[in-house]
Amino acid sequence: MSPEKRWASITIFIFFFVISFVYWIDKSALTGNYFFRTFATTISPKKSSVQVEYPFKFNCSNLNLACPTNYPVTIEREESSPVACPEYMRWIHEDLWPWKSAGITRDMVESGRVYANFRLVIVKGKAYVEKYKGSYQTRDVFTIWGILQLLRLYPGKVPDLELMFWCGDETVIKKRDHQGPKATSVPPVFHYCNDDESLDIVFPDWSFWGWPEIDIKPWRTTLEALKEGNKRIEWKDRKPYAFWKGNPHMSRTRMELMKCRISDKHDWNVHLYIQDWGEESKQGFKNSKLEDQCTHRYKIYIEGSSWSVSEKYILACNSMTLLLMPQYHEFFTRSLVPMQHYWPIKVTDNICRDLKLAVEWGNNHTDKAQAIGEAASKFIQENLKMDFIYDYMFHLLSEYSKLLKFEPTIPLGALEVCSETMACLEGNKFWRIKNFMVESMVKSPRDTLPCTMPPPL
Repeated sequence: MSPEKRWASITIFIFFFVISFVYWIDKSALTGNYFFRTFATTISPKKSSVQVEYPFKFNCSNLNLACPTNYPVTIEREESSPVACPEYMRWIHEDLWPWKSAGITRDMVESGRVYANFRLVIVKGKAYVEKYKGSYQTRDVFTIWGILQLLRLYPGKVPDLELMFWCGDETVIKKRDHQGPKATSVPPVFHYCNDDESLDIVFPDWSFWGWPEIDIKPWRTTLEALKEGNKRIEWKDRKPYAFWKGNPHMSRTRMELMKCRISDKHDWNVHLYIQDWGEESKQGFKNSKLEDQCTHRYKIYIEGSSWSVSEKYILACNSMTLLLMPQYHEFFTRSLVPMQHYWPIKVTDNICRDLKLAVEWGNNHTDKAQAIGEAASKFIQENLKMDFIYDYMFHLLSEYSKLLKFEPTIPLGALEVCSETMACLEGNKFWRIKNFMVESMVKSPRDTLPCTMPPPL
């Protein structure tokens, strides 16, 4: 064989060897029992360079699972962030206002235990959890998972703290119970929503990291899918009706909404569908993909037993949202503006009539209705990116920790938790849990500081 042919053969061999090796690594990264990943990030504070590696060893067959000891403790970064936080982060100050003057004592935290599903303690960048009662489905699991990803994103930056977390629907810390002399002993309890009559501290809900029981994927993936789904049908080519799909048995208001279905006597310009999650599960969730539901010019948001995680998905659809005015708010919704991001509908006995009038107005003013829908979608795409979700969490926990009048300690009944142990222990219960955890995992520390938080209102 000539030297030219020999070198050509060697080159072809090396090429196919490399392709096979890369394929094996990628395949190994997704197997159920063992996967190994190493990610590196080059961080350049003040023109210097630091190489940071995250070794992710998931050996789920190992019965003696333990958290790694080689996480980076601190990462040098620029002294300030040039990125301004979204306006809704101003509400962090408002949510923590009840404790601003006197601070938070250990007794206050302990008094919140009767409401909490779990206690979270962060000491020196490590997380410890003491569970008190189970939550609905995997709400508690993915809430804790999200906080663990924050610790990976900003190693050494999240301060020591101790808090109680409630994963239910209804708010639990009522203003009426903490007036007069009791106003100085409010239990600080974290929760997914709040209202004008409550003092729950608002925190991003679990679905940002996925809702495996109904196959709603992590928010980063879902947000991109909704963005692509919006491109399928131009706004003016969408069905000129209002759309809602969900479980009507969650509230009396939803049952009232179902009276607006098209009948022989009335056409209220709305298309309403009952979501049967049990039947949908049997069919592999093929008819419940959120990105396939951006087909109408208008979409309806209505609360369930309290707030509904569906609001962000509805607002992201480019359709003009007909918002049945909610009692509860999430962390970001207080920055939404009526007639700019949504069309407000009062919850009265005339819901059907008001929905019909809103749709008729939109169909007679298509440019304005389309602009409202697109403004809401832009708000979600730009202000509710996962980067800002983590920054909201970071600022909220940092401001909360400043109020603590005691040194956080690890309770005797608490267990250290980390991404590695959670993905193995929880992921072995249901394959979709592990898939969503792998998909939503923070792969490397961020090389910039969190966004700059706006001043109080």
